[in-house]
Amino acid sequence: MLVRRVSPNTPVVELCRIAAVAQAVEKHGMPQLICLELKLPDTHGVSGIRESKRSYPDVPILVLTASPASDYEHLAIEAGAAAFLEKSASAAEIAQVLKAFLTDEAGAESESPVAVGKLSKRQKQLLVLLDKGLSNRDIADNLQISEHTVKVHLWRLFRRLNVKSRSQASHLARTQGLL
Repeated sequence: MLVRRVSPNTPVVELCRIAAVAQAVEKHGMPQLICLELKLPDTHGVSGIRESKRSYPDVPILVLTASPASDYEHLAIEAGAAAFLEKSASAAEIAQVLKAFLTDEAGAESESPVAVGKLSKRQKQLLVLLDKGLSNRDIADNLQISEHTVKVHLWRLFRRLNVKSRSQASHLARTQGLL
């Protein structure tokens, strides 16, 4: 329901098993986002994330689960999830994270060198805060957004810059004059 509200033109395919993803991709095309519950009939824990990441490495995975973050968030991110939300999060928070994946810059990532004009205002803010060495929590407080949203924005920024870490992003920002 929230995906349809956030991005009405985004097709939504609902599945109840990880094993059904390949057939759905064959029928509907490559997904823009995979929303994944950690407890499905054919998977439990982060194995579904690993399997999805192996099969679709360029598709972001949003874990939206009833499992507590304290038990699984770190493992899910390590396994390849771009973001982790508990189903008990507010609809506004879930919508904000979905919006970051489904709107704005969707499909705009580029592997060529980044021009300052190509970065959004938020991405420029993130680069400055990353360069200061702030944690995700501190960035969230500074920008008055949730920590989950910070993770989503960082994921998108790293893809845009074609880097894999905070230090690579800071280094590129300094050497390319993006700060």
